[in-house]
Amino acid sequence: MPLRVLIVDDSNAMRAFVRAALEDDPALQAQVEEAESGFEALRVLPRQTFDLVVLDVNMPNINGLELIPFIRSSERHAQTPLLMISTEASERDRERALSLGANRYLSKPFSSEQLVDMIRQLRADAADAGGP
Repeated sequence: MPLRVLIVDDSNAMRAFVRAALEDDPALQAQVEEAESGFEALRVLPRQTFDLVVLDVNMPNINGLELIPFIRSSERHAQTPLLMISTEASERDRERALSLGANRYLSKPFSSEQLVDMIRQLRADAADAGGP
């Protein structure tokens, strides 16, 4: 079963990197959608269901941390795994994201292997919890 992923990041290069890592892994069979801002994510999320949302923390206007409560309050996405990616590598930043409802936090820079490994962990967690 394909993994439906939404990537929310204001960087074209980072969205392309994450997309390539996910689409190149045959085990994930990822089908990727992109949003280049928090505002765009707010338009996309109510219309589709995703198995994973990859959120950048630092974006203009609506950042990834501000999106978490919206996603968690949505019936459609309340249980959707959220992977935060950020240049902010402090333990305080990681704890804040996790306390708001993110499932995992990956600090930039990271390799495609690190990204795919973390997504596999999220899928295993979801399967253990009875999800996709």
